[in-house]
Amino acid sequence: MADKDRYEKNKLAKRLRRETGRAIGDFSMIEDGDRVMVCVSGGKDSLAMLDILINLQAHAPIRFELLAVNLDQKQPGFPEAALPRHFESLNVPYRIIEEDTYTLVKDMVPEGKTYCGWCSRFRRGILYKFANVHGYNKIALGHHRDDILETLFLNMFHGGKLKTMPPKLLSDDRQNVVIRPLAYCKESDLAAYAESAGLPVIPCNLCGSQDNLQRQVIKEMLQSWEKSHPGRLQTIFRSMTDVVPSHLLDRDLHDFKEIDARQVRQLLDLVNL
Repeated sequence: MADKDRYEKNKLAKRLRRETGRAIGDFSMIEDGDRVMVCVSGGKDSLAMLDILINLQAHAPIRFELLAVNLDQKQPGFPEAALPRHFESLNVPYRIIEEDTYTLVKDMVPEGKTYCGWCSRFRRGILYKFANVHGYNKIALGHHRDDILETLFLNMFHGGKLKTMPPKLLSDDRQNVVIRPLAYCKESDLAAYAESAGLPVIPCNLCGSQDNLQRQVIKEMLQSWEKSHPGRLQTIFRSMTDVVPSHLLDRDLHDFKEIDARQVRQLLDLVNL
């Protein structure tokens, strides 16, 4: 490898570790004594997340456990030996959970409809149960900055809500804490890291095989914006960290009834005395 290529690779790795460490610190994702279940699908993002967390674990001032967990959903052609071989090369503890959700989803979803909803529900339930049974108090998912941005617009355009994926959340059953350590990382950086590190990326043959997914349409829209106006996505992302409830329209977040023009005028009169 040329010196320049090696320099760029190290620079990228350091940036991703720094952004991941900052997100973990900003949202108190991992604390001393935590047992973290790292969900690894075989995609570039979760594989990169595992790599980064292993590195941070070795250098962090706190002690925490990592367990790599893959849910083998029995998709046809899935290379079953690839991830165990990779986990063993990293010397990281791991478990493979085998559940045939592929057949369930294919049977339940009508032709032409998207699989993502049911697939994620099944996957989430299985992983949550495993974490509870085996005493893992944090569940790490590989969603990154671009996933969070796409979800923001998906909810606005299709759900009429101003919300997205939080970097840390308590599950609906209040039994699991889900964390997203890659919340500050760009997808393009993670893709470049996965390629440069030679990670054994496994494509999804279920959701990833479908055309015209709403998320893909949103992704293309955002990428078009970024191409036309470089830096726009980071600006939008930053806006989610600086919310002004009084300048939105949610009456549950701000008490508009308390605003009285007469009181405002009285205060102005006092100031001008």
